[in-house]
Amino acid sequence: MGYLTDSLRALRVTLANMLRPAATVEFPDVIRPRAERYRSSFALLHDADGDEACIGCLQCERICPSQVISIKFGGKRESPITGKKRGYADDFVLDMSACIFCELCVQVCPTDAIVMTREPEVPTYAREDLVLTMAKLYANEKSKARAWGDATKLMGMQEPPRPPKPAPAAAPPAAPAAPAPPAPVPPGAPGEGAGG
Repeated sequence: MGYLTDSLRALRVTLANMLRPAATVEFPDVIRPRAERYRSSFALLHDADGDEACIGCLQCERICPSQVISIKFGGKRESPITGKKRGYADDFVLDMSACIFCELCVQVCPTDAIVMTREPEVPTYAREDLVLTMAKLYANEKSKARAWGDATKLMGMQEPPRPPKPAPAAAPPAAPAAPAPPAPVPPGAPGEGAGG
């Protein structure tokens, strides 16, 4: 009899949930409002002169805990815009399928070249589509809204380093100790004049 009541109870729960309105929405059709600090993808930026901001310093590649960033340093060459000699990256690849979105690469960038965006990549069926090449990263600069932070802002929010503790004050030099008086010699000890 217990099996029949358990089956009827399970059927009641199923029917109650079947008639309830759906709570999920399809992602591309409905995009819910995102928090101010939401971050989901990456973009490479150009500087104020219109030149590539990335100087190929490899800081982001070194700090990445998931090792998803791969940069090919192109060496130093003259900028076609400013005429100054500077470093360039010949290739920049970021694999979104293994990224943990820690934002460390953004924090260490000395030129604010890499930033996170608030808009995710389009859902895909192949892992290769989640690999952001240099061309895709520069395209994201124009097509996606930037996240709130870059390296300059994030470093400004860090706690300032504590000032070093002052060295303890040196104690004044001790006065030289006075010589101790000679110890009295007991009577009858060798070396006394009487009884020799």
